[in-house]
Amino acid sequence: MTHGFCRVRWWCLVMWCVVGAAGLHAKEPMAPGSHELALRHGGVERAFTVHVPRSYRGDHPVPLVLAFHGGGGNMQSMARDSLYGLTAQSEASGWIVVFPNGYSRFPGGRLATWNAGLCCGAARDKGIDDVGFVREVVAEVQQRLAIDTRRIFATGMSNGGMMSYRLACEASDLFRAVAAVAGTDGTSACQPGRPVPVFHIHARDDDHVMFNGGSGSASVSHANFVSVPATIDKWAGLNRCSGPAKPVLERPGVRCEVRSGCQDGAEVRVCVTETGGHSWPGGRKARGGKGSDALDATQEIWDFFARQ
Repeated sequence: MTHGFCRVRWWCLVMWCVVGAAGLHAKEPMAPGSHELALRHGGVERAFTVHVPRSYRGDHPVPLVLAFHGGGGNMQSMARDSLYGLTAQSEASGWIVVFPNGYSRFPGGRLATWNAGLCCGAARDKGIDDVGFVREVVAEVQQRLAIDTRRIFATGMSNGGMMSYRLACEASDLFRAVAAVAGTDGTSACQPGRPVPVFHIHARDDDHVMFNGGSGSASVSHANFVSVPATIDKWAGLNRCSGPAKPVLERPGVRCEVRSGCQDGAEVRVCVTETGGHSWPGGRKARGGKGSDALDATQEIWDFFARQ
């Protein structure tokens, strides 16, 4: 009798410890709205903002988009609807959007950059493991929200677009498709585990990341950037596209083409605006001025992701 009682007490104690430990590691779900979180990766405290749309209920998985700011920006600038409209698009679509902050040596995460291969800044120079950081961000969000793991996407502006390409190369197991604006593929080695649909948007008169390659007159990093045609050719090769480029949109100020015959139906799409410089079409420039009105980049990117 005594031995049986002890066994019961011992079992209850074990279960209490297990449940208690699980409770300590449980992640609180997030309510609709914007939430600023942080995690430690590679010995560095890294921040990110999660926007949960008002329509989110948590009873079924929803798509997730990670949006990467340009070099010298931060997560707050990427979340500004006056520049990019991504928070408003999250509300309209019901998708969750995460704005990670790049590596920064300054308070508040200012002047941050991404290690996207060829570019940029301290993140590149110090060899920061941004791919590992992004994987941890996604894992953290998945513990708090119902995410459709088949529909996780990456997009970004300039250095952030370059980071999206690096994720397509090194995290194709996680990201279904990527879209880059004003940032070409600067990876030196790229071996995605499967065909990855890619969408590129660029202005022909970009004075930072020049359309035909090289460093523009307004470039801060002065890197020898890869051209837009070379980037598209690279991904058409990686996705084993066998057909010619087909025009899918042509109107004053913009032309869009899709490479056809790609493996597993992967799209390789490019839209080129005639004007707008180094900017997000349909938005405003971070340092003043306006991007091209010939295209709404945010809507086009969402439509592209929705097709995948």
